[in-house]
Formats: sequence, C-alpha cells, structure tokens
Amino acid sequence: MTNNTKANAPLEIERKFLISYPNRAQLEALPGCVTLEIVQTYLCGGAARVRKSTSPTGCNFTHTEKRKISELTRIEIEKEISAQEYAEYLKAADPAFRSIEKTRLCIPYKGHTFEIDIYPFWQDKAVAEVELKSEDEEIIFPEWLDIINEVTFDPSYKNVFLARIK
Repeated sequence: MTNNTKANAPLEIERKFLISYPNRAQLEALPGCVTLEIVQTYLCGGAARVRKSTSPTGCNFTHTEKRKISELTRIEIEKEISAQEYAEYLKAADPAFRSIEKTRLCIPYKGHTFEIDIYPFWQDKAVAEVELKSEDEEIIFPEWLDIINEVTFDPSYKNVFLARIK
C-alpha cells in the first residue's frame, strides 16, 4: 500500500483499556450514553466480519474489513448492509470462531467517545476503547472509568482472540 493510498484510507486509531466491571445503570444515566447490543461474527478468509447492532432506535447491520498499519492504527473499511445481506454473510461464518455478544455503552466525554464493552462471560472486568485522531493524541479520562491497565498491545483482549474456539 502506498503512502498516498494510506493517506486516503479510512483509518481507525484506538487505544483499549481493561476496566473494573462497571455500574451499568450509573453509566447509562450519563448524558449522551447510547446502549447497543452487539453480535459480531468473523467470516472465513481472514479480516472480514459482520455485526448486528441493536439499539432502542432499531437494528443496523455492517460488514467490516480491517488491515493493520501499526499497533494503534488500522485501515477500516465498513459498510452498512441489509438484514438479508447479513444473513447471507452468516453462511460464511468461520467455524474456528464463535460469534461474540456484548453490550456496548457509548459515552461522550471531553471530545472523545468512550466505548465500554461488557461481555457476558466476564463478571469482574470489561473493556473500554477510545478512538483518536492521531496516535499521540492526549486522552482525558473520566472519573467514572476505573482503569486496571492499558491492553492496546495485548492480543488476548482483541475480539478476534475472545471469539476463537479453543
């Protein structure tokens, strides 16, 4: 990939943090909080996945492909798809992975949106992600976020790792 192609590609720059299991009701009461119920399924062939996101306002389906540029930055090509397309993609689900189900709380705070992912298989921890405009952008953390440690560089906290059937 050339630098020019990379410059025009849709980039996702994010950092990820392991946090103490949150008080969901307290977080949902914060201004601007949006709650999503997500089912994410990895497809055969590598980098693609489909996602069903349900919110109080409806249901959305997306197809996403990611390509790693650095530990913090990926090219992310995401498109909205129909329920029918989603059902067709599910036929190509990779059998080496289970679908990941999670509740995501999207909470705006001081110029960023913190995405808190709560998984049904953890009772003591969750993951918080924050997307950035650049790799060296400063993050101001909210007082309601109890960070255990940063896990951006730990592959065992990536969804693809959590989805792997052992």
